[in-house]
This record gives sequence, C-alpha cells and structure tokens, in this order.
Amino acid sequence: MSYGQGGPPSQWDPWKPQSQQPWSSGGGSGSGQAPDWAALAEASETRHRRRRLLFIGGGAIATAAIGTAVAVAVVSANGSNQASDPSSQLPATAGLPSPTGTVPSFAPTSAPPPLDPKDFVSSAQKDRAPLGPDVLFPGTQLTMGDTVYKKGPTADTRNCASAAKATLPKVLTDNGCSRLLRVTYTKDDVAVTVGVAVFDTEAQAAKAKQQADAKSIIKSLAGGGVKEFCDGAVCRSTTNSYGRYAYFTLSGFTAAKNVTEKDKAVFSTGNDLAEFTFRQILRRGEAQASAAAEE
Repeated sequence: MSYGQGGPPSQWDPWKPQSQQPWSSGGGSGSGQAPDWAALAEASETRHRRRRLLFIGGGAIATAAIGTAVAVAVVSANGSNQASDPSSQLPATAGLPSPTGTVPSFAPTSAPPPLDPKDFVSSAQKDRAPLGPDVLFPGTQLTMGDTVYKKGPTADTRNCASAAKATLPKVLTDNGCSRLLRVTYTKDDVAVTVGVAVFDTEAQAAKAKQQADAKSIIKSLAGGGVKEFCDGAVCRSTTNSYGRYAYFTLSGFTAAKNVTEKDKAVFSTGNDLAEFTFRQILRRGEAQASAAAEE
C-alpha cells in the first residue's frame, strides 16, 4: 500500500501536539481512506485511564501533605513529640510562693453578755446602793392599776426579831437577818404592812422563806393617822424572797375585825403590795447592773 510522498505517515500520539491524526490525508485529498474507529476508541480509553491515575495519585499526595502539616502543627504547639499534659505547664512545688509572716488574729466582735440584775441583789458584796424604807418605797402614795394606796409610817431596825411576831423572830435570827425595813399603806378601811428582811446572801433569804410557817408574821406598823390593826384580829399574811431579801405582808382591817376569804379587798391589797415590793427589789438590781456596765 502506498502512503504517499515522503514515506509512511508519522504515528499519532494524543499527548504530543501537532502529531498527525490517523484520519488525516497524507498530502492531498485524493486518498479517501476512512478513519480507524477501533483505534480511536482504544486511544480514548487509554487517555481516560491515565487521567484517573493522575487524579488518584494527586489526591494521595495532597492527603499526605495535609497530614504532615497537621502533625507539624501539633508538634509545634506542644513543643515536643509527647502528648500535651496541662500539669506539665505548672511550676514545681519548690517554685510556688509560700506564705510569709504570721496569720492575723481578730478580737471577737460580739458584745459581752448583759449583766444579770439579780447578781447585784444576791450578795452584800455587790449590793452597794443606798438602802432604806424611803428608798424602796418612795413618795407619799402608790398606784397599782386603778387603785391608789396612801403611804403611812415607815420603820428601820437592825434588831430584826423586835419587828416580828410568833415564829418569825427565830427564823430571822437563825438565818442572820441584819436589817428589817417596814412601811404601811392604806386604802379605805384596809391597811397592809410590808416588811423587808435583809440578809448577806441569797441562800440565807431563801432558807428563811422556807422555814417560815403560817405563824411567821411581822408586826403591823401603825401611827401617823393609821390606827392599830391586826392586833388580836385575824389577818392575812404572805412570805416570799428575791435575791438576799425576804419580804412579808400583813393585811387587815383598821376596824379590828377578822379577815375572811370573802374579803377580796384585803387579799388584793396584800397581793398588790407584795408585787410592788418584788418590782422595787428587781429595779434595785437593774439600776446597779446598768451602772456597772457603763463603768
């Protein structure tokens, strides 16, 4: 077969530009040879395979490059090939600052407990305030609720037994009574005498109260316009104590008649004066406790 002038045509290489296509004529239009379709298909398949290999190879190289970059970044962040350990970044124990100096101490800020008023009326050592009938029972009258009592005569003696009757003188003497104060109040035809026995200690006053019985009464105090009362007549008496003081009341009629359970005015008068006496002793303790707290 003749290939035209100048020898056989050059072989077509799809990867070389300017190479002759198989279906091109050798130098003129007179040959009329048909293209080889089988060869064209095989060449196209070869081209596609090479491209796929290039893409796969390029992807593997790119993946390897990304992995290498990540590894380098991890190593650069950690400063070594070891795994990151947060505790390795902390200084050693010897490098930590240690506290210096002494720990400051603070005085307590809570207020001290208040002084107990009863402590100041429970012993002669603390109970130093002035004392007398007109100190415990000031003024010329006493108001309890809606009732007004008129103040009568007062008395003060160091001989406690001389102002007591029946079994009370022995009780006062045996327990060391050092002073007995008395005062009388009146309301209409009712009179009441209050007696306050003074001891050195609370224990002595409490024992005197315990030993007193129904016959342990003080002498009624008349005078200054107050008639004799409870002298041979039946009267009502009470006994109590607070701190180093034992206090007694004797209530009856100024008309020298006996007191019965129906005589509510006599009972209320005695109760009012006993309550007032307790309050006055308590106030005495409160005043001394307040003065001591301000010193």
